[in-house]
Amino acid sequence: MSMKKIVVVGGGTAGWLAANHLGKKFKDNAEITVTLIESPDIPPIGVGEGTVPKIRQTLSSFGISETQFIRECDVTFKQSIKFVNWMDKQKHGSDNFFHHLFDAPDKFSEDLTPYWLKHGQGIQYADMLSPQHSACEYNKAPKSITTPEYEGTLGYAYHLNAAKFANLLCKNAVDKFAVEHLKANVVDVELNNDGAIAALITKELGKLEYDFYLDCTGFESLLLGKALNVPFIEKSKELLVNSALVVQVPTKEEDEIPPYTVATAHQAGWIWDIALTNRRGVGFVYSNNHMSDDEAKTKLDHYLKGNPSELTYRKLPMKVGHREKFWHKNCVSLGLAQGFLEPLEATSILLTDFAASFLADRFPESDEQMIMLEQRFNHVMGYAWDRVVDFIKLHYCISDRTDSKFWLDNKKEETIPPMLRKRLQLWQQFNPQKEDFFSKFEIFDYDNYLYLLYGMCYQTKLPPLSSHYHDKAKAKAEGIKVIAAQLSLQLPNHRVLINKIKQYGLQNI
Repeated sequence: MSMKKIVVVGGGTAGWLAANHLGKKFKDNAEITVTLIESPDIPPIGVGEGTVPKIRQTLSSFGISETQFIRECDVTFKQSIKFVNWMDKQKHGSDNFFHHLFDAPDKFSEDLTPYWLKHGQGIQYADMLSPQHSACEYNKAPKSITTPEYEGTLGYAYHLNAAKFANLLCKNAVDKFAVEHLKANVVDVELNNDGAIAALITKELGKLEYDFYLDCTGFESLLLGKALNVPFIEKSKELLVNSALVVQVPTKEEDEIPPYTVATAHQAGWIWDIALTNRRGVGFVYSNNHMSDDEAKTKLDHYLKGNPSELTYRKLPMKVGHREKFWHKNCVSLGLAQGFLEPLEATSILLTDFAASFLADRFPESDEQMIMLEQRFNHVMGYAWDRVVDFIKLHYCISDRTDSKFWLDNKKEETIPPMLRKRLQLWQQFNPQKEDFFSKFEIFDYDNYLYLLYGMCYQTKLPPLSSHYHDKAKAKAEGIKVIAAQLSLQLPNHRVLINKIKQYGLQNI
């Protein structure tokens, strides 16, 4: 059987990312068609407003203009996640913070981590190792109006309006890659004798038959979960948050736009705060085993300095975990249908983009290839999900906060995944090396771990330093200070650049 007719069931960011990846792959193959079926009645969740730098490569590959993207999706630049109060206030001060930057900590030099461990008392790790730290604190953009599209002086991703982003991806897939867009509600799924999907039964269009199916139906997982009965593996023993209150807060044109996501910890979770051009997206993430819903609402009111009547909170339960398999028979799940951990570090869009790109790169042409590629996809995605669980858990288990049961429970050994436990034991004796991350399928890598570990003052045994390394590292650290000062003068204010891009476009003046 040839895979000639491909269907994506479900729209939103996940569905349209998949449609673009596959549409691009097969745009010159007239024998293969890609269709996306979207329910006219089910709105997308629409709170995935943060991305990571890999999305720049993806959007560029789709042929989407960065100027158009910024103009149409309320986009702002994201250079970091600023973590506030993730450490003990008594030891580190109230409103303690650190940055998980998007520029590598060794971008301008060799690894300065040993030098920071020895001489970095009172200096934030990210501040010593990267000029991007001061750029973020001064609300600077990562590029100028004349920087080419998708390039930057500093590393960056985006904050965006998820609903508008899905619309942009939809238009691109239909116009550039001839993806067929159908509006219909899938009410049933027919299976073949061998257990593969034979057809979709829709309310509006009747029976629709395809060769290969992508499940992008969100938490419902209509195809992989319900029709094919692939079990869900809970990760609630490792990741304790399971609920969120979300709200959109209007802003004024003159308000500063932080070029980073703010993630503020509280006694039973954390709060995201993402600034777009005309509003802030705020989400209060918590464990309802450690905090009641009413208490969560009160805490969010306090964070927002009262809850004006025009603000409406939306409650989102979070089923934390992923499917036992991500590809079964002739069906692959993506996005929330594949799984969900929590919004920390923008893992949902990241994993969706990674999985869709990986699938398109090696797409089965026949039944014979499908068995082999299914095994490969499941192995890779399983490894990727496990490592993302490790990285998210890292934020909680190395915190020195002890002010609530939530933070104490997160330190219990039985809640820490085995590979993370082993790595943390190693990093007590030696600072991380690139060789510790041996797979290219580590979604979060060496750089990410350095920012988290030492942003949170992880205790690594002080290394012996040669006088040659010490002198060289000291000079490099001083050089980074100089670069930071220069960039603070050269780079434009974040909101000023966004306004200029909307008016003139990138590289047009």
